[in-house]
Amino acid sequence: MRSRHIYLCGMPWSRRLASAAVATLTAAVLLLSASTALAHEERPVAFPDGSGSVPVFRTQGPELLVCKTDRADFERRVAVFPADLKARNLELFERCAAKGYRHLQEAVDQVRGPGSIIRILPGTYLEEPSLAEPAEACRRLQARWSDLGYQILSFEQQRQCPHNQNLVAIMGVRDLQIEGTGAAPQDVIIDARYRKLNAIRADTSDGVYFRNFTAQRTTFNSLYVLATDGFVIDRVLTRWNDEYGFLTFASDHGLYKDCESYGNGDSGIYPGSASDLNDDRGHDVRRYAIEITGCKSHHNMTGYSGTAGDSVWAHDNEFYENMSGVAMDSLFPGHPGLPQNHAKFERNDIRDNNADYVKYIRDGTCAKPPAERGYEQGVVCPQIGTAPGTGILTAGGNYNVFSGNWIHGHERAAFQLFGAPAFLRGEEDLAKMFDTSHHNAYIGNRLGVSPSGERRPNEADLWWDGQGTANCWQADAVTTSPATVPVCGSRPGELAGPATGRVLGEPVKLAKLMVCAEYNAREARVPAGCDWFGATGLGRVDVQVTLGLSVFLGLVTGLLWWRRLRGSVLGTLGAVAVLAGLALDVPAVAYDHTVLPAVALVLTGAGWVAAGLALRRSRAAFGWTTVAVGALALVDAFDKAVLMLPLLPLGPGWIRGLVSVVWVLWAVVVLAHREPTRTAEAPA
Repeated sequence: MRSRHIYLCGMPWSRRLASAAVATLTAAVLLLSASTALAHEERPVAFPDGSGSVPVFRTQGPELLVCKTDRADFERRVAVFPADLKARNLELFERCAAKGYRHLQEAVDQVRGPGSIIRILPGTYLEEPSLAEPAEACRRLQARWSDLGYQILSFEQQRQCPHNQNLVAIMGVRDLQIEGTGAAPQDVIIDARYRKLNAIRADTSDGVYFRNFTAQRTTFNSLYVLATDGFVIDRVLTRWNDEYGFLTFASDHGLYKDCESYGNGDSGIYPGSASDLNDDRGHDVRRYAIEITGCKSHHNMTGYSGTAGDSVWAHDNEFYENMSGVAMDSLFPGHPGLPQNHAKFERNDIRDNNADYVKYIRDGTCAKPPAERGYEQGVVCPQIGTAPGTGILTAGGNYNVFSGNWIHGHERAAFQLFGAPAFLRGEEDLAKMFDTSHHNAYIGNRLGVSPSGERRPNEADLWWDGQGTANCWQADAVTTSPATVPVCGSRPGELAGPATGRVLGEPVKLAKLMVCAEYNAREARVPAGCDWFGATGLGRVDVQVTLGLSVFLGLVTGLLWWRRLRGSVLGTLGAVAVLAGLALDVPAVAYDHTVLPAVALVLTGAGWVAAGLALRRSRAAFGWTTVAVGALALVDAFDKAVLMLPLLPLGPGWIRGLVSVVWVLWAVVVLAHREPTRTAEAPA
């Protein structure tokens, strides 16, 4: 059985001590810089016991009909339907007008047992009774307020006051099927008009089946399924929400199929905290908790996202023209099932996710009331900081498999992977500090090509901070950062070479992530130094950090040459090489998926080796230390461009940085020391 502690507890005590010290410092810094935004806050909830099953669409059962009574409007709506469907709807209308309901909530309230079917006839349903002022008791509920501005209500409070937050509330109803009878989802519209948190909420309602309608315009999400064992979302459209189109949470035996979502400030599809049924396994999963297939999610902040999106199988979907296509993470507290694990994405078409919706945060559009922002005209208000131009982003996840996807047309990278320290989700156990970004496999994806065979390159195949154990990539991934990465074998869990096991990402990359994490939509805070949000050239924080270090080290190197090496050809050549390498290191950060970082390190390392050999004649100990710094830079270049070195808990960049601190302090002492002046002896 796999333990969540193996990544730390399997280390020798000396490595554990060093790793724990570094982790504590790094986590503290990350906590100070992380965004305060939350992906989703809900009452404490446990996973279902898993005894349920995916419901099957039914044509027979106790029937309740919902319709409006404007016959002329109804006949106009069904006039273009195919003949058989038109006739069926006209027959249903006659029965509904006589004995049906005018609002979906009225029909839900009349369900008397499992197996009922609610059929909604074409029309727009505003659910006006749900908008009535709440009773005194509902206005005074005792419950914690979320940082996002709503109360975290218990199940009993939701049942007592179903419309405090929900336009339609389905509370504890089993095996209920709700279907629109139109020709397309747009024929039946449930419209919250930005007056409710959720359009439809199904809470602890095992076996619920939604089919063939549209839900839209909420201040959180259109269709919300919570703590439910067995649900289907079939041919449903969601759109124009502050946060999510579809949100399913702490649920099992779920199926999304042929759905569509767009215009959402977080993601179109969000299976957060799916049942964590494979937590104790490697790549040999028992089954998947949630299946997503045949869906389209576009023009959102993110097409798909899932904090603790565990055991999700997403296949044969389209994620396109979002800011980022797919994202899963272990970043936010309060989500059962963290850290995220065991998602499988295969045969999805993930393309052109380069949208710039942050402009609506900058220009104040998103500060207006939701109804005035212009969602219907294409405005999206991105709620969380994400990396535009990315196909699939994993911010701390384990045992995920990405196989056979078409990923093309991205301005940043097909894949991004970086760690998420456990402190970010409220964990204080150091043994869990490095429990993310392990055993992720990227196999057989079609990078830079569409399903039709059209060549549509991504800017890079992969951006990786370097953290994690036994991650691997397909052999044909060429433009990667770092320039060399571990290669997968023929199936998930197999590697074609040695595995790496770094506990921290690369220093400059961590600095970038820390700055990018300062994004906060509610405060309209967009980090100026983050290239995710438009920073370029010297405006990027990682370029600024590198430039500052290069200028400082270049100054020290120049002074050493002037004071100690001017008379040495080897020392002069070494100083020139160091300065050239430091200069090249600045653009190398901006083009880190090329060989430039390795070339810069080779020049710098070779230069310091030469300078050290020249210095050893007068300053032996300092000279050999300089040689060591140069040798570490060469090892770092090898690690980045030839083979990532196994067995190292920290990358050579960290080790070189620590040794360089000692070297700089020593260099200052050497520069400050004046050599004794030799005077000629008087003749005898």
